[in-house]
Amino acid sequence: MYSWMWVWKHIIFSFPCVFEQVLLTTHLVLISQTFEGHHYCYKKEQESERKTKKEREEKREMEETKSRFERICVFCGSSSGKKASYQEAAVELGKELVERRIDLVYGGGSVGLMGLVSQAVHDGGRHVLGVIPRTLMPREITGETVGEVRAVSDMHQRKAEMARQADAFIALPGMSSIQFVHHLSCSYNLLVSSGYGTLEELLEVITWAQLGIHRKPVGLLNVDGYYNSLLSFIDKAVDEGFISPTARRIIVSAPTAKQLVRQLEEYVPEYDEITSKLVWDEVDRLSYVPDSGVAT
Repeated sequence: MYSWMWVWKHIIFSFPCVFEQVLLTTHLVLISQTFEGHHYCYKKEQESERKTKKEREEKREMEETKSRFERICVFCGSSSGKKASYQEAAVELGKELVERRIDLVYGGGSVGLMGLVSQAVHDGGRHVLGVIPRTLMPREITGETVGEVRAVSDMHQRKAEMARQADAFIALPGMSSIQFVHHLSCSYNLLVSSGYGTLEELLEVITWAQLGIHRKPVGLLNVDGYYNSLLSFIDKAVDEGFISPTARRIIVSAPTAKQLVRQLEEYVPEYDEITSKLVWDEVDRLSYVPDSGVAT
C-alpha cells in the first residue's frame, strides 16, 4: 500500500505542469483573499475614522453653540405692538435661545410678545418658567402659561424671583399695564398689560447691576430702533453728569437676537471703588440659581 507522501511525489514528478498550475492558482487565491481582507480592514478603518471625525465635529459645533448661560430672563409686553417686526423678533429670540440651549424665565402668560417668545422656546424643547403673582394667575388675566408656572405673592417678589433664576436679562420692545382685549385663541376677554412694566423691570435690574447687587448682563433687543430714544436719553444723562460712563456700559444693545446673545456672553461687569465695597442682603437672594453652575 502506497503512502500519501509517495502519491504526492508521483504526481509532482509525473505532472509537473499541472502541479505548477495548482500552486499558481492556490497562490493567486491566497493573494486575492489577503487583498480582500486588507481592503475590508481598510474600509472599516476609514468608516471608523469618518465616524470619529463626525462625532468630533458635532461635539465642536455643540461647544460653539452652547451658551455659558443656563437661563435668560426676558422682559416684554403682553401686547404684540403695531409692527410685525416686533413679533418676528420675539420668535427669533425664542429660537436663538433654543439653538444656544438656554432656558427661559419670564413673567408668564400667553398673550402678546410674552406668548410668542415663550411658545417658541417651549416648542424648541427648552424649559420655560413663568413667574406670576397669584393675583394675576387666572387665565382671564394672562392666558395659559406654557411650561412651569411659579406663583409668587406680589410684583416685587416676581421681579426678585425672575432675577434669581436668570443668568442674564433681555428686554424686548414692550411695556406693561392693564387693559381688556379680546384674545383670538380664547372665547373671553383677557386683562392684559400694555404700559410701563417692561421699562420698570428693565431699569430695576440695571440699577441692581449699578449698585453691585448682581453681575448679570442686561441687554436691549433694539428692534427697528425701538429703544433709540431711551438710549439717547441715557446718553444725555451721562453728558449732564447724572449717570457715570461705567453705569452706561451696563446696558448692552443689538438689533438682532443672535448679536445680542453673543454680546451678552462677552460682557464683563465694571464697578467703581465705592460700589465694589457695598454689601447687600439681596446678593444672596439674587445670586442663587438652582441647578446652575453659572457664576454671578
